Amino acid sequence: MPATHDVTNQVPPLVGHDTADDPTLLDGLRREGAGWAEDDLHALGKLAGSAEAQEWGRLANEHEPVLRTHDRYGNRIDEVEYHPAYHELMTVAVERGLHAAPWADDREGAHVARAAKLQLWSQVEGGHSCPISMTYAVVPALRHNPELAARFEPLLSATTYDPGLRVPETKRGLTAGMSMTEKQGGSDVRANTTRAVPQDDGSYLLTGHKWFTSAPMCDVFLVLAQAPGGLSCFLLPRVLPDGTRNRMHLQRLKDKLGNRSNASSEVEYDEAVAWLVGEEGHGVRTIIQMVNMTRLDCVLAGSAGMRAGLVQAVHHATHRQAFGSYLVDTPLMGNVLADLTIESEAATTLAMRLAGATDRAAAGDEQEAAFRRLGLAVSKYWVCKRASTHAAEALECLGGNGYVEESGMPRLYREAPLISIWEGSGNVAALDVLRAMVSGTEAFFAEVDRSAGADRRLDGSVERLKVELSRLSDPVAAQTAARRLVERMALVLQGSLLVRYGHPAVADAFCASRLGGDWGVAFGTLPSGVDTAAIVERARFK
Repeated sequence: MPATHDVTNQVPPLVGHDTADDPTLLDGLRREGAGWAEDDLHALGKLAGSAEAQEWGRLANEHEPVLRTHDRYGNRIDEVEYHPAYHELMTVAVERGLHAAPWADDREGAHVARAAKLQLWSQVEGGHSCPISMTYAVVPALRHNPELAARFEPLLSATTYDPGLRVPETKRGLTAGMSMTEKQGGSDVRANTTRAVPQDDGSYLLTGHKWFTSAPMCDVFLVLAQAPGGLSCFLLPRVLPDGTRNRMHLQRLKDKLGNRSNASSEVEYDEAVAWLVGEEGHGVRTIIQMVNMTRLDCVLAGSAGMRAGLVQAVHHATHRQAFGSYLVDTPLMGNVLADLTIESEAATTLAMRLAGATDRAAAGDEQEAAFRRLGLAVSKYWVCKRASTHAAEALECLGGNGYVEESGMPRLYREAPLISIWEGSGNVAALDVLRAMVSGTEAFFAEVDRSAGADRRLDGSVERLKVELSRLSDPVAAQTAARRLVERMALVLQGSLLVRYGHPAVADAFCASRLGGDWGVAFGTLPSGVDTAAIVERARFK
């Protein structure tokens, strides 16, 4: 039978490349003190760009986790079954140190190297990074109980992935989760009703529920519950020291918009055993250290998603012809792709600066800790907000092909809103900025002012921001203006970093559009005179 047509002008798959060939990421790695990790980064980047790894990402999402509440005999087991591809992704993440490994590494830049690796590997698949992130973030909070930290921290930082429910101390490595929100409270965790009753042996018995507990197959969890002294933080193991299952019952798995590879569950505790972390009544103060660490990973996830969508869009436009020209060579598509590149590079530069601040804060630098506290709250709001808009535009660059699941773009699009919701949605993040400004404003502007005099548009924006902040004396007015204020803070911070460290064409276009006002609402509205070709070239794999 004769063929009905020949397949032409279809874009070859983007595969077999090194995702670490990202000039902005590599510049940030070196600048923030982790140049020693560059070879490791390229090794991981080549794996991330391989057909095998991309297939793992696809399979882990198409074959979603399955909840098994009971075994065949009726015994309660409360287990989640994952596709083997998920475990392959987790194995790479743990073995390459994307989890808690930096806490056991005293080299300068250890947290920066880990951040860069997370950005690369998250581009393969985002869902499995949830337990990886929580395992990284649990350590500072866990150290509020030195005895528990001594027991579990070496296993949390071990570079062996050892899935399955067993006594934690008998395993070669552990993962950790977090359980805070309840039906009636959501982000208002002080409204929690789960109760913690102290026992004679120093443990507590927890009874209550949690509305959103992700990665329920983790070995240990930080949990908030009401103790006699008030809302407190506890470490709860899935398996008790005697080998019995703790009474943490998985009720069902959430049917989420995206993030399908990662199980998120509703949990009930029926006198589940847990140990106090920190003091009674200081639960929020203790667990917020874990939350703040995961917020860094939300920013990294937003940056990773932007880069993943961008390179697919540029690759498509490089190989696809329309009306006699390759799309990438047309002025309008060049404007769109350049605008997407600018947004991506601004996010990556900011994420790496925050990773550097994390590294230095962990070493005791109080100025960097103050900058990180406010800078991270600002960035969590802005970068994560921009991720969804960026993903939609990148998808559209592929036309109808981008709307088809096989392209991978719909998965990227569905994943993007999540990072703006988890660890504090937009309003929560904006209000957190207002709180953090009490102690962090000086450090924030010390960072921004390092670019003073380099660009008049940036200087003008910084001065207008300072004037606006000086007028915010009324709490109601401050809340009303919070989103607008945080957006401006994010843009001047990104502009300051790009002027100092970015590609000149990128920095100039950012200041002209985001700070100078010569920009539309949608992507692809950069002003004339921008060197779009030079900017887009930075997102093209050779």
